[in-house]
Amino acid sequence: MSTAWRVDREKFEDIYAGSMEPGKEPKKLFRQAFEGTIVALSYAEILLNTAIKNYGPDFKVQYPETAYFVPAIRALGGYEVNKLGDMVPLLNAKRNAVVSGASLENAMLWGEAVIYAAEIIEAVRMATGRTEKLPKPWTGFIPDMYVRKWGIKHVDWTIPGEFVILGRFRTSDDALRIVNKLVQKGFMLFLVDEVIEQLMEKGYKFDVDAWPVYPLGNFTQVIHAVNYAFRASLMFPGIPPGDKFMHRNYQRDRILVVCLLCGERDIVKVAASFAAIYMGFPVIVDQPLEEDETWKDWYFSVPDYDEAIQLGIEVRGIKITAIEVNVPINHGAAFEGESIRKADMFVEFGGGRSPAFELVQMAEADDVTDGKINIIGPDLDQMQDGGAYPMGIKFKVYGRKFQSDFEPVLERRVHYFMNYGEGIWHMGQRDQNWMRISKVANEKGFRLKDLGTLFYAYFKKEYSAIVDRLEITLITDEAEVVKGMAEAKAAYAKRDDRLTNLRDESVTEFYTCTLCQSFAPTHICFVSAERTGLCGAVSWLDAKATYEIDPIGVCQPVPITSEYVIDANTGEWSSINETASARTQGKTESVCMYTMMDRPMTTCGCCECIMAMVPECNGFMVTTREHKGMTPVGMTFSSLAGMVGGGNQTPGFAGVGRLYLISRKFFPADGGLGRLVWMPKDLKDQLRDQLNERGKEEGFGDNFADMIADDTIGTTPDEIQPYLEEKGHPALKMDPLM
Repeated sequence: MSTAWRVDREKFEDIYAGSMEPGKEPKKLFRQAFEGTIVALSYAEILLNTAIKNYGPDFKVQYPETAYFVPAIRALGGYEVNKLGDMVPLLNAKRNAVVSGASLENAMLWGEAVIYAAEIIEAVRMATGRTEKLPKPWTGFIPDMYVRKWGIKHVDWTIPGEFVILGRFRTSDDALRIVNKLVQKGFMLFLVDEVIEQLMEKGYKFDVDAWPVYPLGNFTQVIHAVNYAFRASLMFPGIPPGDKFMHRNYQRDRILVVCLLCGERDIVKVAASFAAIYMGFPVIVDQPLEEDETWKDWYFSVPDYDEAIQLGIEVRGIKITAIEVNVPINHGAAFEGESIRKADMFVEFGGGRSPAFELVQMAEADDVTDGKINIIGPDLDQMQDGGAYPMGIKFKVYGRKFQSDFEPVLERRVHYFMNYGEGIWHMGQRDQNWMRISKVANEKGFRLKDLGTLFYAYFKKEYSAIVDRLEITLITDEAEVVKGMAEAKAAYAKRDDRLTNLRDESVTEFYTCTLCQSFAPTHICFVSAERTGLCGAVSWLDAKATYEIDPIGVCQPVPITSEYVIDANTGEWSSINETASARTQGKTESVCMYTMMDRPMTTCGCCECIMAMVPECNGFMVTTREHKGMTPVGMTFSSLAGMVGGGNQTPGFAGVGRLYLISRKFFPADGGLGRLVWMPKDLKDQLRDQLNERGKEEGFGDNFADMIADDTIGTTPDEIQPYLEEKGHPALKMDPLM
């Protein structure tokens, strides 16, 4: 169990020290909380007794898609609630523990009792079918998969904290503005009661797969924000069920929540607020409070919503990494998962539709005008709806601590930072990139200079330690893009040549790359000296430089020295297995680096190529994102990506960077280069010289590229088999793959 956040087991209530003067408790507020707690317990009792009468005490109780029974009760009490009858003694115990009297000790008992009551109410309602069909877009209970999905964003503080918003804003415009502001700052949101309808009225689109803004529902469904939080402390640090102190401590220290209570208050809402305070979460209301209704730093009034947000951030000690940039669209990590379908697209660049590239180059100080954004060619307002246009993106960087090894590291961040813009979508890298701008972004007035502004702001923020000056050029003039691509390809080739003398055996560590977990949360790349990341842009040197720039970032070293070796032939190391399991939420427990047939590395949507076994030819085929045609396994690239992408581990299939095809460590346990029997002609032409060179090294003659079938020969095993036999392809003489 991680202990980085642990504290000595002092009394948790010490966190409230100084918030009330002795003898000056907010008696009216405490009285409201006590009365609301009694109402909540009574409602839970009535609902539970009715359910037992109708269904019996052995009727099963279970939230869907969770391993934590009734999670809040599981965390706080350690109880495995499985049936209605299990809840009776728990509810009775909480009712007996609740006594009147305006004291901190009593207030905490009320808060805990409200959590039990609300959890019992919702669990009973779900068990008896009363919440089986929630009105859209309500989520109700949130399955474990979402808690795990967003966990990494909490760890690296992409999500700096959470806001629980209950009630009704003064206007629907206020609701939309504040929610958008919080999302742009990267907050996770839980919404309860009328605020959901206010957002729907303004056309807000809820997409919990893209970013966690959860419209939970009404009334006691706020408990689903609570049981979400407690599952985080059960999952990530592994706090044992029933360790009440440590669960509360983790909530206070790591789950940085602020509660915003809008509109009219009643005693039940006040009681719910005390449940939040019990967990260490302050509550801000937008209504005026009397002096004896205010609890300093814990329950207080801020009528101005913007001030309420700022004060909540300050009280919780939340560090905001989002930045203010003057562009007409929202932006931030919250928009990374956004997709732009063709029907919603205004224009696109690259992706095989038009030439495009991205290039970062180190320059001398005098050659870089910091903050300058150059536009060469037509801007978005001069383009036609639905068109495909060329795009060149060039960055000139000067930094006293900048190294040429850092160029591809920054280059790959284009993928992140472009996706930070709402209504902007990016995939791929180098000259294999693909971008889309949405109709909505265009209608808001988004232009290419705004894209440059976003790039400048995020690069300067993320890499302030090494980037002193940054100049950006965006090119849409086709002739200039073609000219720039030649320069870019020369730069890519120079970088790739640096890897020529690196060998897996000559290094003591590989590196992880989790950059694509924004799209495939359970995917992880392992980058070796002789195997680039699937995207083709992250080499071993790139990953090493990334780690040096950001020691807690997406690239982390994994030792591969002799004591970790499990199977040198298949490329299995215990260190890699442990890292894979830890960084993929347990989905991938082991990885073999040197075979495609046994536990291969997982695949994401950013891979340059996808490989598949062709059993009839005893070999492997490979296709690229750019190749739109059929392949010998009866699937196009898109079909293959749908089958093996998203972090799946599929024996007989693998995503790879194109340079891995000519690596000396190209699946050596399977027979290596000699297994390559088919590829698109364009790819073969691009790699012809390297394929022939490697083929000669392997003893396949001077023209191995010509032994490989391509789409001009055929696209089925029956069509390419005669060609392979005619050329004497080595795969036909190898041991059977299966």
